[in-house]
Formats: sequence, C-alpha cells, structure tokens
Amino acid sequence: PSPKPLEIVEKDVIKTLSDAGYIVICAGGGGIPVIYENGRLKGIEAVVDKDRASSLLAERIGADYLMILTGVEKVAINYGRPDMVELDELTIADAEKYMAEGQFPAGSMGPKVESACDFIKGSKGREACAIITSLDKMEEAMEGKTGTRIVNMNNYT
Repeated sequence: PSPKPLEIVEKDVIKTLSDAGYIVICAGGGGIPVIYENGRLKGIEAVVDKDRASSLLAERIGADYLMILTGVEKVAINYGRPDMVELDELTIADAEKYMAEGQFPAGSMGPKVESACDFIKGSKGREACAIITSLDKMEEAMEGKTGTRIVNMNNYT
C-alpha cells in the first residue's frame, strides 16, 4: 500500500486560488512525494495515494465537500455477489466495521472509503460532506440524487 501523505506543501496557494473562485485541479495521481532535507524539499521515490492526498488537502484547506470519483455510482457491500447492496449513506462507524470485515479491498474501494472518513473526522467544528460516486454521476451526486454520502454520526466535531 501507498504511504499516507502527511502534508500538502502548496495547500496555502491552492486555498488562495480556490477562495478567489478558480477551479483548482490538484493532487492528481497523489502528487509528488517530497521530504525536507537540510531545510529544503527533496523529491523521493514513492507513490502517494490520490484519494488520501485529496482527503488531506480538502481537510487542510477547510473544504466543505470532498468528492471521490471512481468507476461505480455507489459504494456497495458484497460487491459483485448476488446479495450486493449499494449504499446511499454510510456512517463512519459502519464504514469502519465494513473495512474490518474486508468489504472494501485495499486495492480498490478501501482507500476511497477510508479517505472519505478521514476527511469527515478531520472537519471538526464545521459541516462537511464526502461523496463517492462515478464521474458521469457527479452532478447528480452533488444534488443528493445518487452516490454514497459518508456522514458523521459519532460527533467527531
């Protein structure tokens, strides 16, 4: 698995542009992994998970929404089986339970669900919404018509 990103170096610039009304496309492919060495940034060999980088960025700039786009319209349990159930809403507690049960594999939906939960948990003191859906359903998901919304029922705020 990819290492979890610890910080987004250019978060202040991204927030400034976003606050000014620009649509900022960032954290694609997870970003460029760097470390501080002797007070300077140095690139390192690593792969940064794009979902985790996006979640961290959204949290750090105080975003109201995190939308994670994937190949399916909704998160599902028992995926690909006859008893598959698509989820409209997923509490953090249920997400953590399903992850522990292996419902969301590490190489596919696992990092997406975990990242959405991390964003909600990190959004203390403000309302935030995480949505997982497909690119072609993005607009409908923002309108609340589809996608899976990750909600905070554990009072992390």
